[in-house]
Amino acid sequence: MESARQVKKRRKIDPVMFFEVKSKLGRTIRSTKSHWKTIATKKHPSVAGMVKEVKLTLVNPDEIRRSRYNNSIYLYYKRLDDRFICVVAKHLDEEGFVVTAYLTDKIKRGETIWRKT
Repeated sequence: MESARQVKKRRKIDPVMFFEVKSKLGRTIRSTKSHWKTIATKKHPSVAGMVKEVKLTLVNPDEIRRSRYNNSIYLYYKRLDDRFICVVAKHLDEEGFVVTAYLTDKIKRGETIWRKT
């Protein structure tokens, strides 16, 4: 569990929090403005302008999978028309952060943690 001092120190490093939501798994997931800009402009420009969808995917996904390669990485999926939005988040105790987000045609393999019924 992170101490109040550690939280304060972390926020001093990058004080411009872009968004913070409570995920379906009960984790507080965050993204800074600078990190979201990198995702939306350099890594996956197809998700530029989709902040609302990213937050909704974390809060109300269709499916959540755990990465096959890293047990602290979770992939949150939500169907958008004929594609899925995938929000990749790293979980750290009770909180976490967005690693990336992208559009995809299919859900990746991995352990299914939760599925909408």
